[in-house]
Amino acid sequence: MNITGVNRSWEECVALFESRALPESSYENLYEESYDVHTGSLTLPGALDLDETDPYGTGFVVDGDLTVAGAVLNLDDGCPALIVLGDLAADAVYLEGDAKLLVRGAVRVGAFVGHYTDKLVMIGGDLVAGATVLSNGFFPDLVGGALTGPVLAPAYALAELDHEVAPSTAAGVLVPEVLLADGEEDDRGFDAPGVHGGRLLDRLVAGEAVVAGGR
Repeated sequence: MNITGVNRSWEECVALFESRALPESSYENLYEESYDVHTGSLTLPGALDLDETDPYGTGFVVDGDLTVAGAVLNLDDGCPALIVLGDLAADAVYLEGDAKLLVRGAVRVGAFVGHYTDKLVMIGGDLVAGATVLSNGFFPDLVGGALTGPVLAPAYALAELDHEVAPSTAAGVLVPEVLLADGEEDDRGFDAPGVHGGRLLDRLVAGEAVVAGGR
């Protein structure tokens, strides 16, 4: 799926950000170029693959809530930025490339996965996930509200979070199909304990559940 919007200059986008009380500390790290702005809330009936989108500008701004009936995906470098000035809800978020994701409100997803990415990820409100998986140096730059749900991550990533989070084990949190077996190597190089990143990604792309008892 793609997001349609009207191309706006950087100056127009900054005026919009200020009117919606998006902190300057968030958008000052974006490219100062034009963005495609969608006015009002938006629901997409399928996955949003940021690597496959083609905006006129540097990225997309949704001036409202964004609901995605599928996963928000980024695997490659050079994908467009996604700025949501309301809440973001999706089956999952998977970020592995050069992601720039700013959400003024809350993020509510079945799974939030970040892996080895040179990224900018700032969430002004809560991050509510059936499971949060952090791997190979990924951790959000900001979660302004509560971080809710089990977190699967190596100790160094947990230490970088601004929240006190008890580590969880993958077994019992994720479906058996995405667990790393003893002696098995992960083809994507995940270091989140017990997680097979390749099979996790495959299931998210296919729209299949990765969290035990849900999505």
